[in-house]
Amino acid sequence: MKATLRNAVATAFALMLALCAVGCASMRDDAAKAEPLAATPSGVALNRPKPGLYTAGQPAAGDWRAIADAGVRTVINLRTASEMAGRDERAEVAAAGMRYIEIPIDGPGGITPENAKRLREALAAARGDALVHCASANRAGGLLAVALAQQGVAAEEALAIGRAGGMKSTEARATQIIGESSQAVCAVEPASGGGNATARCPAAP
Repeated sequence: MKATLRNAVATAFALMLALCAVGCASMRDDAAKAEPLAATPSGVALNRPKPGLYTAGQPAAGDWRAIADAGVRTVINLRTASEMAGRDERAEVAAAGMRYIEIPIDGPGGITPENAKRLREALAAARGDALVHCASANRAGGLLAVALAQQGVAAEEALAIGRAGGMKSTEARATQIIGESSQAVCAVEPASGGGNATARCPAAP
C-alpha cells in the first residue's frame, strides 16, 4: 500500500515537472515569435533597419517596459548630457531590466570613426535586441551607417540601412566619413590585394 502511494506521488511529481518544462518552453517560443514594435506606447516611432536592432527618437519615461518586453536588452543613447536635462535615463532603463550605454553625439560633427567604433563594440556585446536612439533617429542612422561600413559593408548598402534607421541630414557627414575611410583602406590595401578592399576599391588600371 505504501509502495503504491509512493509510486503515485512520484508519478504525479514527474508529470508536474514535465508540464512545467512544456509551459516554460512555450513561453520562450512566444517571446521569440513576438512581433517587432512599430512604436512605443507614447507614440515614438521605432525603426527596424536590421534584425535585432531598433533605432528611434527619444522614448518617453514610461516606454521602457514595453521596449524591454519586445526583446530589447541594451539601450544606447546618443544624446548629450545637456539634451537630457531633467531625465535620468540610466535609472529608467535599469528599472526596466536593460543595459544602458551612452555615446554622446553632438550633432553631425559627432559622427566620427571613433564613435562608430564605439557603437560597433556596444552592438557586438549586446545580448538580445538593441535600441539606438537620439532625439529623432537622425544621428542614430548616420552613426550606424558608418559603423556598418567599418565592418566591410559596401557604402551604398550601409547608407541604405542608415536611411532605414532614420538618417536624414546626417547623411552628408556619414558619406564623407565612409568615403575617407574607404580611401584610407584602398591606399594601404588596393583592390588587387583582395580582402574587403576588393568590394570597396576601384580596380587597378
